[in-house]
Amino acid sequence: MDNSLNGRKALVTGGASGIGAACARALAARGAKVVVADVDASGAAALADELGGTAWTVDLLDVDALAALSLDCDILVNNAGIQKVAPIEEFEPAEFRRILALMLEAPFLLIRAALPHMYANGFGRIINISSVHGLRASAYKSAYVSAKHGLEGLSKVTALEGGERGVTSNCINPGYVRTPLVERQIADQARLHGIPEAEVLAKVMLTESAVKRLVEPAEVASLAVWMASDDAGMVTGASYTMDGGWSAR
Repeated sequence: MDNSLNGRKALVTGGASGIGAACARALAARGAKVVVADVDASGAAALADELGGTAWTVDLLDVDALAALSLDCDILVNNAGIQKVAPIEEFEPAEFRRILALMLEAPFLLIRAALPHMYANGFGRIINISSVHGLRASAYKSAYVSAKHGLEGLSKVTALEGGERGVTSNCINPGYVRTPLVERQIADQARLHGIPEAEVLAKVMLTESAVKRLVEPAEVASLAVWMASDDAGMVTGASYTMDGGWSAR
């Protein structure tokens, strides 16, 4: 049994489902005490009970509240995200700001809240669930692509500041993952591209990938767990693609 994370406390945002839930399960399986943070109170509580962890019901869009936080986690997984698919000229400014607040400003505020504890202990792992869209762009995703590109920069700055104090910061960059977030995009993608919903996977989502399937949440979690380990102590400021070859183009 791998108990390599015994004694570590992990906080996973968007932890009640999808990639976040997979990360929470994988971290707990290796001995970490996991805080499942999500706006979905019942989902977070159910998973926390399953893992012997704790639930934190939080609205990460309440950035004023996050600014006052102090966190005592050793591992921070910034995973929470939303998506909106629309042309720029139709993209509501309020929705653009909302996506950046959740997916860039909130990770900054959580990192800010966690670093003092990590610095004091000489150990910390910041794991940012980015996307291939942190490295590449797609049409109709101006806010998401902007947020993920910003997260890449934030992660690298965190790595440079934390390197001498035992804190690493990295991004994981998956392609399309089999999650509710991706499934909810299919109808919008079909409408914007003028194709049937049944053709979205092959003609839109997987067209750039050499491996023609969705990424599984557990695959992303396996990389997150490695990044959290002592074995990854020299890995920082990096962006690890898990995109089936998309970014090789």
